[in-house]
Amino acid sequence: MTATAYSQLEDRFRRASLVGDAAGFLGWDAQVLMPEGSAQSRAEISAALQLVTHEALTAPEVADLLEAAGEDSSLDAWQTANLREMRRRWVHKTAVDARLVEAMARAESACEMAWRAARPASDFKAVLPLTEELLRLSMEAGEAKAAALDVSVYDALLDQFEPGGRSADIDLLFDDLAGFLPDLTQQVLDHQASNPPLPLDGPFAVDRQRDLGVRLMEVLGFDFTRGRLDVSLHPFCGGTPDDLRITTRYDTDDFTSALMGVLHETGHALYEKQLPEDWRHQPIGSARGMAVHESQSLLMEMQACRSSEFLDFAAPLMRETFAAGSDTSGPAWRAENLTRIYTRVARSLIRVDADEVTYPAHVILRYRLERAMIGGDLRLADLPGAWREGMDELLGVTPPDDRLGCLQDIHWYSGAWGYFPTYTLGALAAAQIFDAATRAEPDILPGIARGDFTPLLGWLATHIHGRGSFLSTGDLIEEATGAPLGAEVFRAHLERRYLAK
Repeated sequence: MTATAYSQLEDRFRRASLVGDAAGFLGWDAQVLMPEGSAQSRAEISAALQLVTHEALTAPEVADLLEAAGEDSSLDAWQTANLREMRRRWVHKTAVDARLVEAMARAESACEMAWRAARPASDFKAVLPLTEELLRLSMEAGEAKAAALDVSVYDALLDQFEPGGRSADIDLLFDDLAGFLPDLTQQVLDHQASNPPLPLDGPFAVDRQRDLGVRLMEVLGFDFTRGRLDVSLHPFCGGTPDDLRITTRYDTDDFTSALMGVLHETGHALYEKQLPEDWRHQPIGSARGMAVHESQSLLMEMQACRSSEFLDFAAPLMRETFAAGSDTSGPAWRAENLTRIYTRVARSLIRVDADEVTYPAHVILRYRLERAMIGGDLRLADLPGAWREGMDELLGVTPPDDRLGCLQDIHWYSGAWGYFPTYTLGALAAAQIFDAATRAEPDILPGIARGDFTPLLGWLATHIHGRGSFLSTGDLIEEATGAPLGAEVFRAHLERRYLAK
């Protein structure tokens, strides 16, 4: 029996997905285990794998297969949606020629390795030439994709991470946030001033921090027979739904940051784990986009694991873990004080350590800066100064050096232009989804209080995770929550958590 056009496409996209998974594991290795001297060799391998994937999906016959499959009336709803996602990926791939794909892969590897040395040295100038070249190549790709998608260059780059995402919609949401967050932030700071948390006295040994992280990852539902936890300069979650890789970084003076970082990345991993298994290695079986992905990490970290219910459950485990290293018998280790620590709001310099009230300001700054650079209104060489001015304007703090400023994030130095707004889109979606879940399933919060995340994971599997890329981001959120994505539920959540008497 002759294979249909659609089945041929499924085979082709499956092979491309598997090659992409291999490239992903090499990327994980580069950030976790690879010796510095191997960077050039790894760049060659990564470029070759990206080229293989590109050529598989841009071969001349793919266009004919897509056209023929589009005329196949026998496809069911999931196959039709999968074909839609295949076509979207094909448009992105065919817009960029193989020469540029290979050049970008090399530039990304070189720039990222240079950033790893420049960041601790706070030496922006050391990485500037490589970043300028990477931005030039990213712009070239963005211009080609903009023409194919009939959108702006920035929106074409955004579309790589958030399918269908448009800056005009983001501007409306971010303007709403920027309108109420400054006053709300000051109200919270004033509210918390009279009841500061008691400090937790360290040091906190890294091995004990890891033990606690592993224990709570398992509580959330992470399967260590199909995943692992490691250390990297910048925390992330990678791998595949059946081989998940989480990283964090530790501070012996403060275990609270690394722990929430681990739980944040666990949220990403649980989303990947519960994607529709029947559609592995097909576009529709992939995560919807980074806004939804970030919503799932922030839902676990911010909505669930900073709740009083979870901290009541986790407090005894924290005391037990660190009992041998410090005095855990005092009031500082009680659940109510731990809740104050984990909901403490402060104007801070580092995005990944920011609280959920001030976090959107960090993202709005990066969004504005990358749009200005891509639009030609800001030279990359002037980024450090623009960063300092923006931090002062939006958060009232000024970084003393570039390590705490424009070098703190890996994204631009690995070619991820257009990624940043998905973080705050994810925060808005997390609040809206968690609110809908807890209203629909009354056992979610009591379950969290007893260390049982099964009710929450079950609801997410049905309404978010198991849907894969069947729906657009907007339709997925509206179907799950009953309303389009907005800032209202997020604002109500912040007021309820941070301004309650």
